[in-house]
Amino acid sequence: MLTLEGIVAGYHEELDVLGGVTVSAGPGRITAVIGPNGAGKSTLLRVAFGVLAPRAGRVLLHGRDITRVRPDARKNLGVAYVPQGPSTFPQMTVDETLRVGGWTLRRDRARLRRRLGEVYDLFPALAELRGARAAVLSGGQLRLLAIAKELVAWPSFLLVDEPTAGLAPRIANEVYALLARSRLLGVGILLVDQNIPEAVGLADDVYLLAMGRVLRMGPGAAFARDLVSIVRDTLGGETDPAGGPGGGAPGRDD
Repeated sequence: MLTLEGIVAGYHEELDVLGGVTVSAGPGRITAVIGPNGAGKSTLLRVAFGVLAPRAGRVLLHGRDITRVRPDARKNLGVAYVPQGPSTFPQMTVDETLRVGGWTLRRDRARLRRRLGEVYDLFPALAELRGARAAVLSGGQLRLLAIAKELVAWPSFLLVDEPTAGLAPRIANEVYALLARSRLLGVGILLVDQNIPEAVGLADDVYLLAMGRVLRMGPGAAFARDLVSIVRDTLGGETDPAGGPGGGAPGRDD
């Protein structure tokens, strides 16, 4: 399990974005975190990967306290992170980018070659582009590359922030299908997404955040059955399940 327990965190002293949040993600499961802008969803992922230290609370990986463990060491422990912004280098080729993602395997070349082959099998669209530089890829291809890069080392948990933001529906569906396949490989996914219907439909477990607190949690199927009323009653009309008023483009401190 990857558990964030009682997390209090923010970017400015005495101004907390998260006010005591507890979220758990299991292996081979997709755990979605939904909510309006400013709820603290992306902040939660930054705490989970160690790029933001919490003021209170703990981060536990398989029961081990990793709250003070650096992000690079967390990656060695099996926690990978796909941020919302760019995480590839424009002048690197697809193959070079994937090799960067497998840097923790650099001393085992045979294993690295095997993992690259497995990732190309999982991402056939990238296999056709292995010699292309990231600068010429489309937005959808870049998102696939960012996720693929983190899967080379085969993490236990993958933290994914807004994977389909700004993508056309067809490309977004490809990204969601990829996340579903990753779950079948045993990777636990902690997903932050503004596309509430798609995230809930994909998720095994859902946490609803607002104002830095968990307002509701439960199985994805239970959320999906009554999604509109859950969002309306819990958030008081602050957000639209399809990303309407109050649920538009994600903000910096979302």
